[in-house]
Formats: sequence, structure tokens, C-alpha cells
Amino acid sequence: MPRATNNPASRRRRKKILDRAEGYYSGRRKLFQNAKETVKRALRYAYRDRRQRKREFRALWIARINAATRSADLPYSRFMAGLRAAGVEVNRKMLADLAVREPEVFAQYVKIAQEALAAKAGA
Repeated sequence: MPRATNNPASRRRRKKILDRAEGYYSGRRKLFQNAKETVKRALRYAYRDRRQRKREFRALWIARINAATRSADLPYSRFMAGLRAAGVEVNRKMLADLAVREPEVFAQYVKIAQEALAAKAGA
């Protein structure tokens, strides 16, 4: 009995990889083995970078908040401690956005943090 290759399934499997390799250079998009390696690597990078993107954005938000609070002679760590002491719950993404787009509103948060730190130190 001849060997059955299940042609439709194997063609579909190869086509799926080659479709994902569309836009790659030269043999990386045309040759199945090269395309398979490249797509596999691309999927690994995509998985890793979805997590790294979250870290990078958090670092960016912290840098923006720090720059804005230092103009009021208050380092980032003291600012965040002051907000925590005041019971203000606003995330870093929103604080960074306020620091960039609405500095007068952000200045009010800085004032709240400074007052909470002063009250904590006085107590």
C-alpha cells in the first residue's frame, strides 16, 4: 500500500507559515524552512516584547513624574510617599499624563503630597 501524505493538511500547514512570513526579505518569505525559523523567532520576540512594553511604559511614566516633581523640589519617591500618606489613589499613567498635558492640575497633586508629608513629619 502506498504511503499517504495527507496533502491538503500539509499544504495548509506550510501555507500558514508562508503567509505569516509575508513581507520578510528574500528566502525568508519564499522558502519554507527559512520562513519557519524566521516566523518562530518573530513569535518569540512578540511574546517577550509584549511583556517588555509594559516595563518600558512604567519606566517612562516614572521618568515624566520625576521630572515634573523635581521642578517643585520634591523627588519622585517623596511625592509618591506623600500621595500614599494623603490617601490619593491615582496610577502612574494618569499622573504622567497630567504632568505633561495639565501641569496646573499636577501641581495640585504635588501640593497635596507636600502637605501630607508635612503633617506626617509634624505628627
